[in-house]
Amino acid sequence: MTSNGNLNYDLRLCAVSADADDVLGKRVYAAPERTSRTAFQRDRERIVQARAFRRLAGKTQVFTSRASDHFRSRLTHTIEVMQIARSVAETLGLNQDLAETLALVHDIGHPPFGHAGERALDECLKRHGLRFDHNLHALRIVEHFELRYAAHRGLNLTLGVREGIIKHSRDYNADEYPDLADYLLGLRPPLEAQIIDLADEIAYLTADLDDGVESGLLEIDHIRGHVDILAHCYAQVEREHIGVEAKFLFNEALQLMQNVLTDDLIATTFANTHAIGATTLEQVRDHPARLATFSALAEAHRLQEKRYLYDALYTCDVLSREHNKAEEVVTELFNFWIDEPQELPSGYVEQIETEGLARVVADYIAGMTDSFILMQYAQVKRTVRRRR
Repeated sequence: MTSNGNLNYDLRLCAVSADADDVLGKRVYAAPERTSRTAFQRDRERIVQARAFRRLAGKTQVFTSRASDHFRSRLTHTIEVMQIARSVAETLGLNQDLAETLALVHDIGHPPFGHAGERALDECLKRHGLRFDHNLHALRIVEHFELRYAAHRGLNLTLGVREGIIKHSRDYNADEYPDLADYLLGLRPPLEAQIIDLADEIAYLTADLDDGVESGLLEIDHIRGHVDILAHCYAQVEREHIGVEAKFLFNEALQLMQNVLTDDLIATTFANTHAIGATTLEQVRDHPARLATFSALAEAHRLQEKRYLYDALYTCDVLSREHNKAEEVVTELFNFWIDEPQELPSGYVEQIETEGLARVVADYIAGMTDSFILMQYAQVKRTVRRRR
């Protein structure tokens, strides 16, 4: 039986099966299975070998200027989410391979420049009656854009992974999204998918405080005065490490905070599942609400820290200038290619007839790294100047 400290947690009966013959292990295109690897382990390999996954190394998490090589990128953030998700899944007796795979793919649909780039791209598409949703874009990447196999487009991932890609962080209404009818929209996602969004929260709540202090935009004492969970953790490690320099105490406090939130997610998810008497995956999926949650206290701490990060870091003058510039770059490039689609790479021009110009331009921009989009921006600026 799995355990965490002195408590036992066992949700193995509610876990997704590792059997490739299970409905969630099915692929669109027939593929020979390997006895040495589960279907979800094979999906994990396909994802980490994908070009879109490698590009995460060049995409912003918070700091678009990349003034330090120590700041998180989308890739390093993804690895941190994966570690937390696998730990939670292991302790609860869930399918660790599925949880790890979903964590690795959860941010693959993000455009350059983090949330600033995503906002700008969404605003651009709104003018054409469309929206940008990074979960749905991730599905397009793994089903259509990745070209690695002779027999088909996409990565040919299992239904379990594709469902988790779109549903790990939100639910979609079948009437509003008829194109997603194959993804069991009337059911809650498995626990392996439900924990990904909260593992993501734990990872960035820890990392953004760390990067904020590293950048000089946040101060440890200021954080302690406004973020209760960090203050409690700092006080504990300070008692255990008397006379130690503040930066080391802060690092210890961050690790403790991550552990506290992770343990809370494990305990609360188990308690929620146990409370409804769920002993099968079907009961988890039929329940009207998600079972993977934080406790009321941890949720209050999460919301308090999230507000603090928004007020003290994400909207501070330095980052606001970076984000405004990022939005300007995305918007100007989008408008340029809308006006002059012939300037798009030939492969994208060929897709305009079937996908529509606005979606094609958005797809092109969303796939860029921060450095590549800045290179494209400079090139377009030179092109425009030459024409004047």
